[in-house]
Amino acid sequence: MTHLANNIAEYLTRQATDRPHQVAIFVPYGRDRMGRQAHTHLSYAQLEHESNTIAAGLAAYGIGRGVRTVLMVRPSLELFILMFALYKAGAVPVLVDPGIDRRALSTCLALAQPEAFVGIPLAHFGRVLFRWASGSIKRKVWVGKGRFGGGIGYGALRELGEKALAGKPGGAVDVNPDDPAAILFTSGSTGVPKGVVYRHRHFVAQVDLLRSAFDIRPGEIDLPTFPPFALFDPALGMTTVIPDMDPTRPALADPTRLIRTIEDFGISNLFGSPALVDTLSRYGAVRGIKLPTLKRVISAGAPVPLPVIERMLKMLPDDGQLWTPYGATECLPVAVVESRELAAVAKGSTEHGAGTLVGHVVVPNRVRIIAPDDQPHDDWAQVQELEQGQIGEITVAGPTATDSYYGLPEQTARAKVRDGDAIVHRMGDMGYFDEQGRLWFCGRKSQRVVTPNGTLYTERIEPIFNGHPQVYRSALIGMGPAGAQTPVMVLELEPDIANSEHQRIFAELRELAGRHELTNGISEFRVYPKAFPVDIRHNAKIGREKLAVWAKG
Repeated sequence: MTHLANNIAEYLTRQATDRPHQVAIFVPYGRDRMGRQAHTHLSYAQLEHESNTIAAGLAAYGIGRGVRTVLMVRPSLELFILMFALYKAGAVPVLVDPGIDRRALSTCLALAQPEAFVGIPLAHFGRVLFRWASGSIKRKVWVGKGRFGGGIGYGALRELGEKALAGKPGGAVDVNPDDPAAILFTSGSTGVPKGVVYRHRHFVAQVDLLRSAFDIRPGEIDLPTFPPFALFDPALGMTTVIPDMDPTRPALADPTRLIRTIEDFGISNLFGSPALVDTLSRYGAVRGIKLPTLKRVISAGAPVPLPVIERMLKMLPDDGQLWTPYGATECLPVAVVESRELAAVAKGSTEHGAGTLVGHVVVPNRVRIIAPDDQPHDDWAQVQELEQGQIGEITVAGPTATDSYYGLPEQTARAKVRDGDAIVHRMGDMGYFDEQGRLWFCGRKSQRVVTPNGTLYTERIEPIFNGHPQVYRSALIGMGPAGAQTPVMVLELEPDIANSEHQRIFAELRELAGRHELTNGISEFRVYPKAFPVDIRHNAKIGREKLAVWAKG
């Protein structure tokens, strides 16, 4: 595989040379009197110039090579400028989901030990009020109006950069491919978030794999509803349109605004969580809305239910594609499947306990299935590799597989195995390969339910019960000690179902369970009184651990 760069910011420089006048970023901000979308934007040449200026300002202010820097800025022109400026300066951005629990956020920042903090005033207010990493932060940059407690404003930073460059073009510092490029925290959907150390070679490999996996072409127009994915757009030569939504609550995105933006800008690519695609497709399908410019939808973060895929496909042009990549913060993408193959292969199989089809492994990744355990392994010789068709833990070796968590040696040891010169990442997911070499996902290892009669997996069991017309979604949990657990199904029902209907639904679900070998021992059902707890990042991963605490209480 031929790379264009060591530093991902070099991709931006290449795009600015090849297509200087193409718009890199649109930021809509309401409508004018004629009802037209108002916006501000930057071309590739402007984004290159601005990020060079800010990179020089950062370096002059002391935020340079190797400096861990928290970045808390809303999706905006400044976010893109700052992100590429930090890469160009050789600094190490630290990215944490802004909507996570305050205590978890404090833990993340204490672990990362950042030396600098770049954020909007509200983020700085939180930093001061909750004393985030107060012992390590030495430099502060304010983005937006208002400043207190020292530091430098964005405008002053830009002036520093202009003086430092003094007419010179600037650019990215030289980096080694193994140098740390960023610390990206996991969503923490099954525990406290962990800081994944990305090296420059990981980001460069991700650009290559994303381009080849989805056939992304320069000049496409992207609506990335998950901000971190948007930061790949300039490296891929795409035009980014920032959506008018709260990125921490994708499930609550207004479908009318999304559709209007898609139509106004001629969006060709949409990246969204399954929860957002569900909301958009429910709105559009019943109204017969078609989106002729939208040729590709990429949905990741959790399995996408088949009904959601079928609804979304009705909104796309005949040659439109819906991709569901599989991966994690630690390694992405691992495998991909397009919706038509998924529907043809999985329809009837997923609903009968086969699990979720995640598709074909992306070259040059190497995926192997091992016997699950919770012990660390130093060397691949210590693990037991399983045969095709056997369910075990999914492992990945490849150019995007990261090799450590920052400041967490024990968690690193449990998740990484050395195989010769390669580091193998243990995904913490259970799955298997079918006879055609396709990868199937069965659920999280930590969420499997071990009963006296065998082991049950969430993605094999839940789709069976989700087929009931009055069940919006279900969650498998285990009651009792491991090895002797009783399986219990917690239900989130469709809206406006009376409590008096619950016993009838339970009886129908018991009858449904009896028709399947995997579920014929399941007889306990409980209705959760509100929407399921979900992860803050995608609003799609069910918080089964929280449901288990509720059920036991």
